[in-house]
Amino acid sequence: MTLDDLAQRLRDFADARDWQPYHTPKNLVMALSGEVGELTALFQWLTPEESAAALADPELKANVLDELADVLLYLTRLADVLGIDLLEAANAKIDRNELRFPATGR
Repeated sequence: MTLDDLAQRLRDFADARDWQPYHTPKNLVMALSGEVGELTALFQWLTPEESAAALADPELKANVLDELADVLLYLTRLADVLGIDLLEAANAKIDRNELRFPATGR
Protein backbone atom coordinates (compact mmCIF):
# COMPACT_ATOMS: atom_id res chain seq x y z
CA MET A 1 0.00 0.00 0.00
CA THR A 2 1.23 3.49 -0.84
CA LEU A 3 0.48 6.74 0.97
CA ASP A 4 -1.87 7.57 -1.91
CA ASP A 5 -3.71 4.29 -1.33
CA LEU A 6 -3.95 5.04 2.38
CA ALA A 7 -5.22 8.56 1.71
CA GLN A 8 -7.88 7.15 -0.63
CA ARG A 9 -8.94 4.57 1.97
CA LEU A 10 -9.26 7.31 4.59
CA ARG A 11 -11.15 9.53 2.13
CA ASP A 12 -13.58 6.67 1.42
CA PHE A 13 -13.94 5.96 5.15
CA ALA A 14 -14.78 9.62 5.88
CA ASP A 15 -17.11 9.88 2.88
CA ALA A 16 -19.07 6.78 3.94
CA ARG A 17 -19.73 8.42 7.31
CA ASP A 18 -20.35 11.96 6.02
CA TRP A 19 -17.44 13.23 8.10
CA GLN A 20 -16.12 15.68 5.48
CA PRO A 21 -17.64 18.72 7.27
CA TYR A 22 -15.64 17.80 10.38
CA HIS A 23 -12.38 17.05 8.60
CA THR A 24 -11.24 20.65 8.41
CA PRO A 25 -7.53 21.37 8.66
CA LYS A 26 -8.06 22.87 12.13
CA ASN A 27 -9.93 19.84 13.44
CA LEU A 28 -7.48 17.40 11.91
CA VAL A 29 -4.49 19.26 13.37
CA MET A 30 -6.15 19.21 16.78
CA ALA A 31 -6.85 15.47 16.49
CA LEU A 32 -3.29 14.84 15.31
CA SER A 33 -1.94 16.81 18.27
CA GLY A 34 -4.08 14.77 20.65
CA GLU A 35 -2.79 11.51 19.22
CA VAL A 36 0.82 12.71 19.48
CA GLY A 37 0.04 13.53 23.11
CA GLU A 38 -1.25 10.00 23.69
CA LEU A 39 1.93 8.59 22.14
CA THR A 40 4.03 10.91 24.29
CA ALA A 41 2.23 9.77 27.43
CA LEU A 42 3.28 6.17 26.76
CA PHE A 43 6.95 7.16 27.00
CA GLN A 44 6.72 10.12 29.39
CA TRP A 45 8.16 8.59 32.57
CA LEU A 46 10.33 5.89 31.04
CA THR A 47 14.08 6.07 31.35
CA PRO A 48 16.03 6.17 28.08
CA GLU A 49 16.81 2.46 28.54
CA GLU A 50 13.17 1.59 29.25
CA SER A 51 12.00 3.55 26.23
CA ALA A 52 14.50 1.75 23.98
CA ALA A 53 13.11 -1.59 25.21
CA ALA A 54 9.46 -0.51 25.18
CA LEU A 55 8.42 -2.93 22.46
CA ALA A 56 9.50 -5.89 24.59
CA ASP A 57 6.39 -5.29 26.73
CA PRO A 58 3.45 -6.73 24.73
CA GLU A 59 0.86 -4.35 26.20
CA LEU A 60 3.01 -1.27 25.70
CA LYS A 61 3.90 -2.44 22.19
CA ALA A 62 0.21 -2.75 21.28
CA ASN A 63 -0.47 0.74 22.62
CA VAL A 64 2.53 2.24 20.79
CA LEU A 65 1.45 0.62 17.52
CA ASP A 66 -2.09 1.98 17.92
CA GLU A 67 -0.92 5.51 18.68
CA LEU A 68 1.61 5.51 15.84
CA ALA A 69 -1.15 4.36 13.51
CA ASP A 70 -3.44 7.13 14.76
CA VAL A 71 -0.71 9.73 14.17
CA LEU A 72 -0.09 8.42 10.65
CA LEU A 73 -3.79 8.30 9.83
CA TYR A 74 -4.51 11.85 10.98
CA LEU A 75 -1.35 13.18 9.32
CA THR A 76 -2.26 11.44 6.06
CA ARG A 77 -5.84 12.72 6.21
CA LEU A 78 -4.66 16.27 6.95
CA ALA A 79 -2.22 16.21 4.03
CA ASP A 80 -4.96 14.87 1.75
CA VAL A 81 -7.42 17.57 2.77
CA LEU A 82 -4.75 20.23 2.18
CA GLY A 83 -3.63 18.67 -1.13
CA ILE A 84 -0.08 18.04 0.08
CA ASP A 85 2.05 15.16 -1.16
CA LEU A 86 3.68 13.98 2.08
CA LEU A 87 6.50 12.09 0.38
CA GLU A 88 7.37 15.10 -1.76
CA ALA A 89 7.26 17.41 1.28
CA ALA A 90 9.38 15.01 3.35
CA ASN A 91 12.00 14.64 0.62
CA ALA A 92 12.17 18.41 0.17
CA LYS A 93 12.68 18.81 3.93
CA ILE A 94 15.48 16.24 3.96
CA ASP A 95 17.11 18.09 1.04
CA ARG A 96 17.01 21.34 3.03
CA ASN A 97 18.32 19.57 6.15
CA GLU A 98 21.25 18.14 4.19
CA LEU A 99 22.26 21.70 3.37
CA ARG A 100 21.67 22.99 6.90
CA PHE A 101 23.43 20.08 8.61
CA PRO A 102 26.35 18.85 6.49
CA ALA A 103 27.55 15.31 7.11
CA THR A 104 30.53 15.04 9.46
CA GLY A 105 32.23 12.30 7.45
CA ARG A 106 31.72 9.52 9.96
